[in-house]
Amino acid sequence: MTFRRKLAIAAASATTALLAAGTATAAPTDVRPLAIKQVASGLNQAWAVDFLPDGTALFTEKDSRKIRKIAPNGQVSDVQTISGVSVTKEAGLLGLAVSPTYATDQLVFIYYTTSSDNRIAKLKLGQAPTPIVTGIPRGSQYHHGGRIKFGPDGYLYAGTGDGQNGANAQNRNSLGGKVLRVDKNGAAAPGNPFNSRVYSLGHRNVQGLAWVGTQLYISDIGASKVDELNKITPGGNYGWPSCEGPCSNPAYTNPVKTWPTSQATPSGLTYYKGSLFMASLKGGTFKLNTSGAGGKLYTNLGRTRDEVAGPNNVLWVVTPSGIYNADGS
Repeated sequence: MTFRRKLAIAAASATTALLAAGTATAAPTDVRPLAIKQVASGLNQAWAVDFLPDGTALFTEKDSRKIRKIAPNGQVSDVQTISGVSVTKEAGLLGLAVSPTYATDQLVFIYYTTSSDNRIAKLKLGQAPTPIVTGIPRGSQYHHGGRIKFGPDGYLYAGTGDGQNGANAQNRNSLGGKVLRVDKNGAAAPGNPFNSRVYSLGHRNVQGLAWVGTQLYISDIGASKVDELNKITPGGNYGWPSCEGPCSNPAYTNPVKTWPTSQATPSGLTYYKGSLFMASLKGGTFKLNTSGAGGKLYTNLGRTRDEVAGPNNVLWVVTPSGIYNADGS
């Protein structure tokens, strides 16, 4: 037996012993921890990302009014510019959601600001959008909401802002300061608590939507005291503007967790590998359990705008100027 062969047998025996003792793990030698890596840079206020069935990432740029795409090979290109979009500090081309039945209907949904309102529209890529929900209040600069996602029930959910008018959040006839739930034509989804598009109310500026199983969680930007993570009950009233954070009024549902506005200013939210990941406009990303316990990671990225559990079990992290792939560690 050659010396090299003896070494190979000895190494294999040692590895087997270590594995039996629980002190080593077997893994291919070409596997590397993903951690986080940039897949797109030089972006103009990137806001939301979602995915076509072939893995192509579509994303919106708030200020350029563009839908853009990242091909599976990493190439970034323009898809189209949305006309009629009004851009302010928080307004512009915001949320994006790909139809869960895209293979048959080729529909993509967007949330954007016009000169008179915020609205949700559907489109086929390259074609003009068809508005399906209009009249969502807009402020002169702020509180537009903008996040849209399809829930596990197949209906489209939208987080809206109060349009800089807190009274909208408590007015069931207003679409502002709400979570909305609609079908693909913009009609109230069956089973909504008020027989309208409204699913929950009393929010200030909803920025994130995520499901743990069938349970919806949202992130909501506060005024000057605290930001909120809320567990949503259909028909629930979350207190704004009477309450910012928890209060003693039994008519309102208190948040699961709050943070000082100086620390969080939350944005997009996703559930990935057993944790909630919440983007933070104060920098970094919160990694949380469903009680809101946890801390920040990816703080070197600065402001993060969206977090999405993407294809191939990869976390997508969106900042205003770049998009990253991460493993959530």
